[in-house]
Amino acid sequence: MPPVGHFRVSVLVRGVTSTKTHASDGRPRARGLGIPLPGEPGPLNAITDVAGVEVGTVTLIEGDGPLHVGRGPVRTGVTAILPRGRDGVGRACAAGWYSLNGNGEMTGTTWIEEAGAFNLPILLSNTHAVGACHTGVISWVNRVHPMLARQWLLPVCAETWDGYLNDINGAHVRPEHAEAALDAAAPGPVAEGSVGGGTGMNCYEFKGGNGTASRVVGYGRHEFTVAAFVQANFGSRSELTVAGRHVGTLLADDNPLDGDWFAKDLRLPPGAGSVIVVIATDAPLLPGQCKALARRVPLGLARTGTAGSHFSGDIFLAFSTADAAGLDGGFPLGAPGDDEFGTLKFVPWGRMDAFYTGVVQAVEEAVLNAMVVNDDMVGRDGHRSPRLPIDRLTALLAETRH
Repeated sequence: MPPVGHFRVSVLVRGVTSTKTHASDGRPRARGLGIPLPGEPGPLNAITDVAGVEVGTVTLIEGDGPLHVGRGPVRTGVTAILPRGRDGVGRACAAGWYSLNGNGEMTGTTWIEEAGAFNLPILLSNTHAVGACHTGVISWVNRVHPMLARQWLLPVCAETWDGYLNDINGAHVRPEHAEAALDAAAPGPVAEGSVGGGTGMNCYEFKGGNGTASRVVGYGRHEFTVAAFVQANFGSRSELTVAGRHVGTLLADDNPLDGDWFAKDLRLPPGAGSVIVVIATDAPLLPGQCKALARRVPLGLARTGTAGSHFSGDIFLAFSTADAAGLDGGFPLGAPGDDEFGTLKFVPWGRMDAFYTGVVQAVEEAVLNAMVVNDDMVGRDGHRSPRLPIDRLTALLAETRH
């Protein structure tokens, strides 16, 4: 693979007492701040609690000062999600997708709608890097799974806009960065905040980015996991709600991303942005049931306050890692045999409510994690995105409890 210049591949340090509550570097996550959040998370409280799922990131941060297109400053990156890990690329996952608002992009969705499945990695980056990521996935599959690459490849590549902080028109994300993120994908704790595709993102006019969370769902003698990964770049400050407390108006100061900037520089109202959410589960589901999970994502987002801006691309994908042999997308030749039928085991529709609840709870927590596990960032033209003020937030929530 050709050299990729200056970038960072996230490497996580193990040994933290509980990744449910703290990041691997010791910083508290939303749950670690004592924010009351419903439901029981999995061991990692991450999308990688679904066995087989792997996540990798490449983070691109370079330069300061005035914007010079093509030179920076650079505040962007790539996140790769492998539903069945590196060795499982090419094996289908039942899947469904849903768009709350279509001012965004997610490739591969027309085939998911048609076939109810997909079998390639998911790449997340900035709006103008979708093409580079798409090319990078295809190059990576050619290198890692050359037999699979003989077919046509329809990867899922999705985006949110990081142009407030990043030289988004500078083509800094290249196909080799997508390949590096895929090579870095691993199970275990997932990096959150300003990493990977989330590097230059903002959420509720605070610093946003990547966040993840999971929920354990009991089902008779079985336990399944439902988990969410968000690339959060949406919402106006006045909307922000945490654990049912409307706190945005109480944290309205220190807002460089306010409506005046959007109105003058972008001619857009507050709240413009986007959010991509990926839902994973190991429960055996039909494609239509995966789509039903994706349709519940907006309920989790709404718990954090958003009403869904017209200028926000809000697109969601849900998949199941359970056996999907009946959706393998193969190309059988000749006449079918007498017993050549695909089969799928699935949760009855009337038993889906606990999984819907898991989605809503995991999405809410993932968004909060994206803001809590973060820091201030200064990008192009001195644009600053402040971190959510943790001390003030916890004090406001304590007042509510008392």
